[in-house]
Amino acid sequence: MLKAFLQDDSMRTVRSLLKATILITIAIAAVSSRLFSVIRFESIIHEFDPWFNFRATKYLVKNGFYSFWDWFDDRTWHPLGRVTGGTLYPGLMVTSGLIYHVLKFLTLPVDIRNICVLLAPAFSGLTALATYFFTKEMKNDSAGLLAAAFIAIAPGYISRSVAGSYDNEAIAIFLLMITFFLWIKALKVGSAYWGALCALFYFYMVAAWGGYVFITNMIPLHAFVLVCMGRFSPRLYTAYCSWYALGTLASMQIPFVGFLPIRSSEHMSALGVFGLLQIVAFVDYLRSLVPSKQFQTLLKTVVIVTFLLASAALVLLTVSGVIAPWSGRFYSLWDTGYAKIHIPIIASVSEHQPTAWPAFFFDLQFLVWLFPAGVYMLFRELRDEHVFVIVYAVMGSYFSGVMVRLMLTLTPCVCVSGAIAASTILENYVVLGSPKEATPEEKEAEEKKPRKGALTAEGEPKGVYSPMSKLIVSVTFTLYLLLFVTHCTWVTSNAYSSPSVVLASRLPDGSQHIIDDYREAYYWLRKNTPEDAKIMSWWDYGYQIGGMADRATLVDNNTWNNTHIATVGKAMASNEMTAYPILRQHDVDYILVIFGGLLGYSGDDINKFLWMVRIAEGVWPDEVKERNFFTARGEYKVDEGATQTMKDSLMYKMSYYNYHKLFPSGQAVDRVRGVKVPAVGPTLDILDEAFTSENWIVRIYKVKDLDNLGRDHASANAFEEGKKKKRAASKKGPVSMRV
Repeated sequence: MLKAFLQDDSMRTVRSLLKATILITIAIAAVSSRLFSVIRFESIIHEFDPWFNFRATKYLVKNGFYSFWDWFDDRTWHPLGRVTGGTLYPGLMVTSGLIYHVLKFLTLPVDIRNICVLLAPAFSGLTALATYFFTKEMKNDSAGLLAAAFIAIAPGYISRSVAGSYDNEAIAIFLLMITFFLWIKALKVGSAYWGALCALFYFYMVAAWGGYVFITNMIPLHAFVLVCMGRFSPRLYTAYCSWYALGTLASMQIPFVGFLPIRSSEHMSALGVFGLLQIVAFVDYLRSLVPSKQFQTLLKTVVIVTFLLASAALVLLTVSGVIAPWSGRFYSLWDTGYAKIHIPIIASVSEHQPTAWPAFFFDLQFLVWLFPAGVYMLFRELRDEHVFVIVYAVMGSYFSGVMVRLMLTLTPCVCVSGAIAASTILENYVVLGSPKEATPEEKEAEEKKPRKGALTAEGEPKGVYSPMSKLIVSVTFTLYLLLFVTHCTWVTSNAYSSPSVVLASRLPDGSQHIIDDYREAYYWLRKNTPEDAKIMSWWDYGYQIGGMADRATLVDNNTWNNTHIATVGKAMASNEMTAYPILRQHDVDYILVIFGGLLGYSGDDINKFLWMVRIAEGVWPDEVKERNFFTARGEYKVDEGATQTMKDSLMYKMSYYNYHKLFPSGQAVDRVRGVKVPAVGPTLDILDEAFTSENWIVRIYKVKDLDNLGRDHASANAFEEGKKKKRAASKKGPVSMRV
């Protein structure tokens, strides 16, 4: 017996070492697969929002936490400024700052930029570990290891966690999975200790990402479903109450969140379920004291009265303004056309568009069909924790369908469910033996369930468990896994590892050609403009200008003031006479536009222009009208058929100014729109061309001052007269200052 015990103990040690080795290998794979961008493009921050996060992190490291907390940034949203410390989620910056100071304490000289670039890959390894523990609670270690491997390389998660993607999601998915794991642990054990740990990581999640509202509603929804299924228990009561009480108090310590957990509609479900659990617990207590017949009457009365009082209180508090109504972003999740009609600034963002079907296969590959199989297997057993994954699958599938960005929240659930299905297949087929013959007692208990296989009279496996069946299934599934790895690697390296500020193309010989117009232009701004220069651009580029050019901007990606953004849109959509007073009123020194007509870069401002018009029209419907930019046939054109309003707009003139000179007479072509542009290009009276990048992607114009313009901007008539005299005096074209 002692020998057998030692053998079992030795086997457990070997298995633990093997699991640890596999998890470490998975973590290494997760980190490595996210480094393509660094290898190909160098260590650089990607996209738009990450540039603000990087700038804020540098401020935190340089000035300390309390200065960061009270930071008022007067270089953004000129002339309004921004109370930055109170209008952001500080978790990402604080995490990077702590890592920097720890490494500095250990005398490891690491630049803060490299920490920010590599933070997302590092946390992806932790996400794989958290997914392992979460899936292990659902099934077993085998499923946990498969789930960790899936999420380590799944494109749906990699898309927001490659090296350089220094956004809130870099750490948020890890916090999402570890919070869910701790919730399941607290529910299964019924321990306030695990509930408190869940609340702690929930607080970290609130500090890191606005998507914490997903957790705020998922956990209450799970608890509510369990109550409706008749599965209320002291374990559920203890776990939920400890999480909600501690988590809510902790989340209110974040200035940007404040009293939202008790004053906004998005948080009312958590509060409502908390109250419901108190009622159910009280009813359970009464059940032991009141006779059953009287108890049924009392129960109905309590439920009806409580529901009416709660509903009336909610309506009254919402009408009186104590509880904030649902936000526009929330409404856009239930009505995909709501944002386009009421909040065009939300609809203008590409990641807020509904998800196309091919995107699911692109981001999830063969997990798409393993996902429902795993959910079905959870239904067969349907423990309390299984209900959570099922609810998560339903909600995640819906939300990922209405918004591309929310594919990120669906991916962990798909990996978990897919791993459960895959592990079940492997456990039944990738084994040397076959299912054991059931004992009489087991046969009696399982007689109503369908049998998976059987044995011949000689004890040899037959049917689906025959050697040939096992071989076919094993080879097929191995092929699926290999194709999955190949697909994930290809998608990661080609689709998700290119920073938006550095573009790449292929030359005829197959070599890579780097297009660095963005950094070229931002570097020019940094070196050739005064430090107090004010730059106007569309809001997409505000964070990049602030981070790389270090110049003040009028609007940026925070988009907190729709009217200010609409003002920029109005200036871009107006003619010069209307636009100039707007520019002078806001002290604009330079205007930056993105134009891809020469190179065929489709993400330029002309393609975004209608959104500028729509946002401006939402504020000034009498001055800016979208229909004026369409032809009589309802077409959006930039060639000879363009409307006069389009040709007179500042955006059109800045984009095509001097463009025709690059081509033979009458041959100027816009390669994005696929049309010929007018042989005679537009002229500019209020702007001077200051800089055009090598591939004409970024164009910068300097706003003339009143002396150079030769007019009093308060007099429109004088301005028009000056334009006529200027054109009559000289027929020469403006001098290009292209660098």
